Amino acid sequence: MTMTMTIRSIHLGQPGRALREDDRGSATAEMVLLTPLLIIMLLFIVFCGRLAGSNLRLNDVAHQVARAASLARTTTSAQNDARATAQTALADAGITCQSLAVTVNTAGLRPGSTVTVDVSCTVGLSDLSLLGVPGSTTLSASFASPVDTYRGIAGNGGDD
Repeated sequence: MTMTMTIRSIHLGQPGRALREDDRGSATAEMVLLTPLLIIMLLFIVFCGRLAGSNLRLNDVAHQVARAASLARTTTSAQNDARATAQTALADAGITCQSLAVTVNTAGLRPGSTVTVDVSCTVGLSDLSLLGVPGSTTLSASFASPVDTYRGIAGNGGDD
């Protein structure tokens, strides 16, 4: 009976110590635990990149809108051209706005004056990320474009 106890204590003592010293499988367990976190971090980086890209495209849209408004001959046509240009440019840029606001300050469209536009677009966050983030954010951009100094003024007898 004493011999059996001795053999058991040797077999039970060594495998326990061997398991504590053996690191096999620990890298796999760490990867299983870290992979979801790494994927979420990657998707967040994609979200931030797409948000920054959308902001850059909106700045380009504001530039196009200001230029279109500065080419108009009347304040009313400047407002209409700005709105139409904003909608077309946003569609071409792949930005879908939940609400769009275009504000145009024409300064009378006098030659040499400056037309200033503000474009605000509310974008759904789920459109920007693969995470399905709820909510929305408002992107806005402003741009100013000069009215050509040497152009005619509307209603001056056709000397445009």
